Amino acid sequence: MKVADTIRSKLTQAFSPQELEIIDESHLHAGHAGARDGGESHFRVTVVSDAFAGKSRMERQRAVYGVLADELKGPIHALSITARTPEEG
Repeated sequence: MKVADTIRSKLTQAFSPQELEIIDESHLHAGHAGARDGGESHFRVTVVSDAFAGKSRMERQRAVYGVLADELKGPIHALSITARTPEEG
């Protein structure tokens, strides 16, 4: 399974997002530390979910990192997260 598919599956299961965008930015990091042949090492994700209501930005990011802990130990070298509620736009 592709790393992006795993990210999608895990975040969908954990947060039931109204919006989920996953962008593989690995090509921007080719030749840098942590870059892998074939990409799938650097991602930008946007998760819009009611699950983030009442949580700080740090709590939201920690929640996403927690769900993707196994991937962050392996194939994911860098992860940029935007996590917000539907009301936040």
